[in-house]
Order: sequence, then C-alpha cells, then structure tokens
Amino acid sequence: MKIAQVAPLYESCPPTLYGGTERVVAYLTEELVRQGHDVTLFASGDSQTAARLIAPVKRALRLDPHISDPLAHHFIMFNQVAKRAREFDVVHFHTDYLHFPMAGKLGRPSVTTLHGRLDLPALPAVYREFNQMPLISISDSQRLPLTWANWADTVPHGIPGDLYPMGSGAGGYLAFIGRISPEKRPDRAIEIAHRSGLPLKIAAKVDRVDQEYFDAVIRPLLDRKDAEFIGEISDAEKSAFLGDAAALLFPIDWPEPFGLAMIEAMANGTPVIGFRCGSVPEVIDDGLTGLIVDSVDEAVAAVPRALALDRSAVRDRFEERFEVERMASDYLAVYRRLLTTNQPVRVGKELQPVHGALSVA
Repeated sequence: MKIAQVAPLYESCPPTLYGGTERVVAYLTEELVRQGHDVTLFASGDSQTAARLIAPVKRALRLDPHISDPLAHHFIMFNQVAKRAREFDVVHFHTDYLHFPMAGKLGRPSVTTLHGRLDLPALPAVYREFNQMPLISISDSQRLPLTWANWADTVPHGIPGDLYPMGSGAGGYLAFIGRISPEKRPDRAIEIAHRSGLPLKIAAKVDRVDQEYFDAVIRPLLDRKDAEFIGEISDAEKSAFLGDAAALLFPIDWPEPFGLAMIEAMANGTPVIGFRCGSVPEVIDDGLTGLIVDSVDEAVAAVPRALALDRSAVRDRFEERFEVERMASDYLAVYRRLLTTNQPVRVGKELQPVHGALSVA
C-alpha cells in the first residue's frame, strides 16, 4: 500500500526531546515500512526515517529560533501533499484540523488522527462544518465532547517492543515525566512523593507559556530535599529514567487524550499511579499495570501497593496491548476500509465511543 503520513512540524520524527504526536507518527511510519508498505513521511528535515522524507522545513520548528510563523510552513506542507496526492492510496494526517479545507479536494482517501483534547469551545463548529472528514481517536474518552463527529475508529498508541528493556526499579524513586503545566499537576506528584517518604525525580520540559507557573508554583516546592528537577531528557535517557523508577506518577487534572508516558513506563515494567481522568482508566489495568486513584490521599496509599506489583506482568500486559505492531495493524484496517468504501462511516449519525467498533445511534 502507498501511504502518506503527514506529521506536525513542531518536532522532528522522532523528536529529539519531548514530543508525543511526532513520536507516535515516527513509530507508525517505521513499522509500516518494516511491514513492506511504501510510505512517504511529510515532516521536518531533521527527522530520521526509513520512509521517503519530504521536508518543507530543514529542522523542527520548536528548535529553530528564526521561525516566527509556524502556520505558514504547515500550509506549504499541505500544498506539497496536495501536489503529490495521486502518488498515494491513502493520506494519513496528524495535524489537528489545519488541513481540512484542502483534504476534501485531494482526490484520494484521507483520515485524520486527533492527538489533542476536544473539549475546547470552538471545536464543535469546526467538526460540524467539516463533517465529511473521517477521524480517528486515540482513546474512547477523547471522543466524549464530540460523540457525533465522523469517527472511523479508536486506535490506542503503540511503541516498539524493543525500545525499552525491562527495568528493575532499583533506583527506589518515584518518577514524573513529560511537561510542566497546571493540568499535568507536578505539584501533586511532589506532595505524593513527600508524603510517601520516597524521593521524586521530575524529567520534564517547561514551555514558555508555563514558565510563570513553574516559577511561582513548582520551583518553591523543589526546595524540599526529596524532589529533584532534572529537566527535559532525550529518548535515549528515558529508558534508564523510567526503568530505574519504582513507579510513575501520572497525577493529571485534565481529559488526557492518551498519555504516552504511561505505556513507556509499562514497557520498562514500571507500574503507574494515575488519576481517574481522560484516558487513564483505558490505559491502566487497575491492580495489574498500576493503580487508578481519585485523590492525593488515595495516591499516597497506593504507593506501597504499586511497588508490590509484578513488574514482569506489567511488561507482559504492555506487550499484549501497546506494541507498535498492534497500532499499525489497527491503522491498516482503517486504510483498507477507506479504500473499499471511501467513507468508513455515514456522516450525520451519532457515534458512541465504543473501543474497537462503532455504535451508530
């Protein structure tokens, strides 16, 4: 199959440091190539891929200080996709809704994976206007604000099984990884670790928009001797960081669409303590790969129980549910449905968020 993958340009594929969407696009692209498909990746020029790379910019936009208008470069990329559309059987977009005005005119089937939150007030009008665009959610909970949208399927993320080896948890610390922001609640992580008597290591980036929050709320909490802020780490460093951790804290306070960090921890055999928000109950097998909690008090009480979980069982469950082969297989099924029908679901029907299938109301 000839497949185009269209990634955001903010990070390379895979990202050098933090980056969820581009990381998933990279894993999917490489697995599709490995399975023998003819894949073209539209992404930044510093991406590393076995696919044919078409790069409208030389390097990831977040790392280029000379970029002042990221939308301009995305529109250039969309025009390049349109010019080459006849070369592909299917075009798979990962660029939110930016491409919608041109995607319906490609003359080729296309599908869009939505990687972000969908509970923002402006979004219903967008998805009603472009209700012919087939969409893929990354969790069933992600769909809830827009259950009536044109959902083709839910495809949870997957990562390569050989990316992270089994870790021992010998570091004896709790881990927090990702991004410093109010909705990720690193303040909760610091409190949970402090009350549990275990040290906390925080490997996270601080975006400019969150700098004030970091300085005003998080930095004062780091005066405690049991909380260490490491900063943003590379993918190569992530294995040791997560593998040596006794458990990962995922104390979110927002409708997380998926939470890639959870399955990265599971790949290392590291259990996850996650708050019951967004996709967390879909990702964590409560009592097996981690524990789902509703408060800081519950999280503190969950720490010794999480440390007692079988790390080999955590890894085994990761292999069953979240390896990249499964993700690629799920996407290929959607592509084949698109090629067969050119429209995976009937527009205008209300779709209930049922994992693995569509229920039409």
